Amino acid sequence: MTDQFSVKKILKGLENNLGEDDYIEPLTILVNALNRNKLNFFGELAFKHQLKRRLKTRKLIYEEFKNNAYQDPADPVFVIGLPRSGTTFLFNLLYQDKIFRSPLYWEIMKPLPIAKNKKEIKRRIRKVNGELFLGKTVIPKLRAMHTIKAEMPEECEQIATMHAKSFVYICMADVPEYAEYLKTCDFDSVFMWHKRFFQILETGRKPDKWLLKDPSHIGHIPSILKTYPNAKFIYIHRDPTDAIGSFCSLTKNIRSSFTSKVNPEEIGNTVIDFWSHNVRQGLQDRSLIAENKIVDVIYDDFVRNPMQEIKNIYAHLNFDMSVATENNMQNYLYLNKGKSKSKHIYNIEEFNIDEEKIKFHFNDYMLKYDF
Repeated sequence: MTDQFSVKKILKGLENNLGEDDYIEPLTILVNALNRNKLNFFGELAFKHQLKRRLKTRKLIYEEFKNNAYQDPADPVFVIGLPRSGTTFLFNLLYQDKIFRSPLYWEIMKPLPIAKNKKEIKRRIRKVNGELFLGKTVIPKLRAMHTIKAEMPEECEQIATMHAKSFVYICMADVPEYAEYLKTCDFDSVFMWHKRFFQILETGRKPDKWLLKDPSHIGHIPSILKTYPNAKFIYIHRDPTDAIGSFCSLTKNIRSSFTSKVNPEEIGNTVIDFWSHNVRQGLQDRSLIAENKIVDVIYDDFVRNPMQEIKNIYAHLNFDMSVATENNMQNYLYLNKGKSKSKHIYNIEEFNIDEEKIKFHFNDYMLKYDF
């Protein structure tokens, strides 16, 4: 039987134009894992399109760097924490401060060539929103779980897909060998390309600070600090029982659209194993971050009184809170308070998970933050 995927086909037309060869190993492992997976028509199409498109973006970035010199980007502030732990709410609220700039979703998907005028920007936004509409049609429950629009700030996990190292692919299919590889592989080169992306994005405008988010960053602190020595971190903590259950449900709904058969128990095992590893790694590496460059936020406290937690963050990281920023944030909270959103309903038992199993895998983390 012919394999669905091959590295040669994915790289056709891109060879020798992708810079360093650091993408070959993860791409090969992912492709081999995918060929052992029963993807449906949409899954096969989605993976081929995603891998090819992200590598094309890498090619464009490499060509820019061959021909131009770039300064270091503005210092970043990373919002980190387990997926489904309030990182998006916190990220969007912080984004109301004009000192921050975050990559918009269309910029991540179509950053090059640099858009020269508003007409071109609008064209790309329309195109990306069209693709998102198609994605929500294929994954109808995605709208209730995570809102994405082309013109909205988005987490930087998709940047890592240019390198073929991203937990995005674990969400899309059962690829255990690839998931295991991501736990232990080096991420220095991922953040080298991450930095290149933001250097190019600054061609349009250099901000005071970049505001970035990706749940998997909790496991990559040494690589982040090597690339961004002045980085600051806002770490939000939620009881893993809630965060892991919600992420299992998200993974199930995504995979259901791309694979012929979904195994909830396998999803539960993969999600617990992958994210407990990242959390343990983060606890171990936290000592590398100066105390005045990292602040902890408890999810329940943040939901109860978001503005008080924001003020605590600003005080700890030595950020100035202007009257305009506070008004913007209060307005954002007011406008979003009344918005109706479909409730995300799930049952962790479906994934062969219970509280004891989560406590076993996240024991040190739960003890440290009193969950």
